[in-house]
This record gives sequence, structure tokens and C-alpha cells, in this order.
Amino acid sequence: MKNRFLFFSLIILIFFIFIALILIPVKKKPIVKKAFVSKGEIAIVIDDWGYHLDNLSIIEGIKQPLTCAVLPNLKNSALVAQDLNKLKCEIILHLPMQPKEKFRLESNTITLDMDSQQILGILNRDLASVIFAKGLSNHMGSAITENEQITSIIMTEAKRRKLYFLDSFVTAKSICKKTAKKTGIKFAQRNIFLDNQNDLEYIKGQIVKLKNLAGKYGTAIGIGHDRKITLLALKEMLPQLESQGYKFVFVSEATR
Repeated sequence: MKNRFLFFSLIILIFFIFIALILIPVKKKPIVKKAFVSKGEIAIVIDDWGYHLDNLSIIEGIKQPLTCAVLPNLKNSALVAQDLNKLKCEIILHLPMQPKEKFRLESNTITLDMDSQQILGILNRDLASVIFAKGLSNHMGSAITENEQITSIIMTEAKRRKLYFLDSFVTAKSICKKTAKKTGIKFAQRNIFLDNQNDLEYIKGQIVKLKNLAGKYGTAIGIGHDRKITLLALKEMLPQLESQGYKFVFVSEATR
């Protein structure tokens, strides 16, 4: 009888232990997602917006971040800046500056013979024309970007407005990086022009070169222009580069 009692007691004990094991939640180890590590960051800049509105439909199909440099005081400057902003592009002022070469100049181009009042007047009017601007870059300007006095005037005002400066780097003698360090403005410099030749395969090759620079140095900035062939090349290739592990950023994220 005693043995039978002990046997049934043991059975009951095992039953309750079994029930407890079922009811007590088992703590699962948290699933740790591996952090995405990019092979390099790429910033794409599209210059010379404002002449027309023809290529906005292509921009709609590009899902990666783009920085768009808008020329001021053109017929479509304000409208294209507004539309590009709606398409989640980062807007910057493409500030016309005097080149060494004898090119046709945009109206109100900053020239070497201007004083600080004239320069600031142009800059202020241009920024009012290009709404949503988070920074500015030089349109042409090989003569101006070698002039420390004028670049200092421009950068000091841009810093006061909490804007960054992108050097399109149209001359190897550019002193913009040096001036930016002195003024303390956030700064970036172009690495590659994407479309010096209006040829699809050439542009694709330049995009590959840009990718390789990003892989080597961590960040690379490429500048193209508001041209159908350039934008179609980007639309095709940017998803490929993204799938390879490259990250696309706005220029504001690539400034130092």
C-alpha cells in the first residue's frame, strides 16, 4: 500500500512538472540582425537644372538619393526646385561664377571685378530664386575658385546661412578646400564628372569609376548634368550598385 502511494505521488509530481514546463515560457535568444556595412558611399549630383522641365519624369523613377544643382533666375528655376524637392531630391544653388575661358555667361555671374557688396547681392538674389537650397556649388568658375578673397566672401555668407559648399573642382588650382577650412563651412569636392562625353557607354564607365573610388576611399562624389542620356544611365546602374553593397547619400551627408 505504501509503495502504491509513493508510486502515485511520483506520477502526480511528474505530471505537475510536465505541466509547469509547458506553461512557463522559454526565453528565446534575441535575433540579432547584422548591421549593414556598405562598400562605400556615393553622392550623385545633377547640375544645370532650370533651363527646362523635360527630365523630371526620369527622376521619378530613380529611387536613390540625388542632389540637384539648380541655376538661379531662369524661367523654370523656382518651379523645378519645387518639383525636385517633392521628389525627395536635395536642392543646392548652382552659383554662376566667372571661368578663365571665354564662355557665354549666365546673367548676374560673379566676376573678378566685383566688390563684396555686389557679390553678396547676387548671392542673396540667387538663393531667393532657388528655394529649398541646402548648399551651393560653382557653375563654371575656374577663375573665381582660384581667388581666395571672393571664395571667402561667398563661403562666409553661406556658412552664416547654414549652407554647405560643394566645389565642382573645375580647376586643379582651386583654393576652395583651403578657404572652406579657414571659414569653417561644411565642404565637399567633386571626384568625377560623369558625362563629359554625351555617350551612354562612356557615362556607364564613369559611374563604374565612381563606384571604385567609393570602394577605395569610403566616399566619392560624381557630377552629371540634366540630360536624358545621363539620367537614364543612372536609372539603370544605381540599383545595380546598390545591390552590390554601395550606399547612396546626399552631398550634405558627404561633407566634412
